[in-house]
Amino acid sequence: MFRHHRLRICLCVLAIASTDLGASEAEPAPEAPVVPAERPALPSRSESMATELARQLPSTEVIRLQASGEAFMALWRPANVAVPKGLVILLPGEGESADWPRGIGPLRRNLPDHGWHTLSITLPDSPGFLPPATAEPASSTKADKPSGTTADEDPQAHPNEAGYLPEETATAPDESTSEAVQSEPDPSTEPDEGPQLVERIDGRIDAALAHARTLQPGLIVLLGQGTGGYWAARYLQQLAPEDIRHLLLIQPRQPEGQEEPLAHLVPALKLTTGDFFYQNGTAARAEARARLNASRRIQHPAYHQVGLPALIDDRESEQQQLLRRVRGWLDRPAD
Repeated sequence: MFRHHRLRICLCVLAIASTDLGASEAEPAPEAPVVPAERPALPSRSESMATELARQLPSTEVIRLQASGEAFMALWRPANVAVPKGLVILLPGEGESADWPRGIGPLRRNLPDHGWHTLSITLPDSPGFLPPATAEPASSTKADKPSGTTADEDPQAHPNEAGYLPEETATAPDESTSEAVQSEPDPSTEPDEGPQLVERIDGRIDAALAHARTLQPGLIVLLGQGTGGYWAARYLQQLAPEDIRHLLLIQPRQPEGQEEPLAHLVPALKLTTGDFFYQNGTAARAEARARLNASRRIQHPAYHQVGLPALIDDRESEQQQLLRRVRGWLDRPAD
């Protein structure tokens, strides 16, 4: 009987041991953590637009320049005359391409027919830039006519024979600036642009100028639209190249993250300056007035401001009008 009892105990021990062994064998080994594959960085919006333009345009117009260790695209067109008048470097605004359908594109394509080489460059996107819903800017609506208009703000003004609107220059009497003081940006609500963006933009302007100088043009004009106008003016302020004495601005705008207002930046350059603005908004008129008044206070010798009629629905007529005004300014006698 004692032997049967011992046998029963042994069988129980063996059963328990086999159960523990089976459980340990059934447990799966811990899996190694899955490391996600790194995705290549997506191209920026400006890079994507440049790539698309390079596919669409003739290869003779597309050139590659180097700046800050990176390649970028520029669009080149030679003057269609035997003796060119000079070369215009075009800087598009934030979110715009080197062939933007308003301003930059029509000017770069049509100025060669009037004796000017054109070189339009691609500028990098700022960190805080949010692309619009469409590839082209939305059509602007006509603003209400202000109750009191001056010579440079008259929507009914017509271009003279030279092709530009009546303008106001720095030689006019001084006026009060209380009506239009450009508001200071709020640093707490702006993205930190950092030095990298500014250095990249300056590097690209450097590269464009270096390429332009190899052609030995008689005159180099820096033309900026929107924020491109600000970057052009800032570049000339910081580096002051001796061979650049002409600056042309089209609806210039201060980028987010930049502290110095255009009203301080542009007049202080003392360069031959054409400041073109559209009269279809209270803010645009106020900012233009601030720049004009600042130029008058320092008796700027060659600052010319031209008010353009409000944007119209007819895109072709609108761009032809801008071309005539810019041509008139470029062809005017030197001050």
